[in-house]
Amino acid sequence: MNAIFIHDLRVETRIGIYEWEKHARQTVRLDVELGLPSDEVFRTGDFADALDYAAIVRRLQAFAADHPHHLLERYAQAIADLLMNEFGAPWVKVRVAKLGAIPGVKELGIVIERGRA
Repeated sequence: MNAIFIHDLRVETRIGIYEWEKHARQTVRLDVELGLPSDEVFRTGDFADALDYAAIVRRLQAFAADHPHHLLERYAQAIADLLMNEFGAPWVKVRVAKLGAIPGVKELGIVIERGRA
């Protein structure tokens, strides 16, 4: 199994079921792992054969800014779909955490793993 990971990416998005959440930006923390589409990069050492971490981060930031979701579960699924479809990852693990959403709780969220059928 070969994968890249991006941990503790903070993005601003609108997410939630309450009326105030639909209009207020919130910071959520993303942790993602992506299976590599091939192992070619290990033989060649060529950037063209690698997944571009910076491009993935930019895409996740843009997605968060433009796509409000009501539920963390749907948001996590949309991220998984994006990573597999746009970056060719054969599998992904996505963790989405709301920070300080409930008094006394540091973070809460969802973890999903998805792969191609």
